[in-house]
Amino acid sequence: MRINAFSDVCLRVVMLLAAAPEGELLTSRTISDGVATPYNHVSKAVARLRELGLVEAVRGRFGGVRISAQGRTASVGSLLRQLDTRTDLADCETPDGKCPLHEGCGLRFALRRAREAFYAELDGAVISVLSQRRPSGPVPVSLGVRALS
Repeated sequence: MRINAFSDVCLRVVMLLAAAPEGELLTSRTISDGVATPYNHVSKAVARLRELGLVEAVRGRFGGVRISAQGRTASVGSLLRQLDTRTDLADCETPDGKCPLHEGCGLRFALRRAREAFYAELDGAVISVLSQRRPSGPVPVSLGVRALS
């Protein structure tokens, strides 16, 4: 399974916002730089995420975007389901416009089941858990002394 480019941008935006300090507002430009995606794509993603209630936008000079409580607890599977606008994974159209196997074809059904299994696997992946800030810098290591026998 592959996710589309828009879903990819939305996931990166919401994960970046989840990794930001609690309540911090990020501008769309800052998000754009952070996810290495053009500003206009990020703006569209932020607008859609706002519609879904996953992010909150504050207007004004000191405004920006932050993740909502709903966004923190959202699963990747549920988000991808909401972002996926495809009705079918396979293009079952011929130049005539009709599939010759339309009545007896089980491919569409099998692909829908596979897509749902893909999303179901991602239902256990919560945005805030996936995007926890990791400590940066040197990692302390303790070297134990092994006793010789």
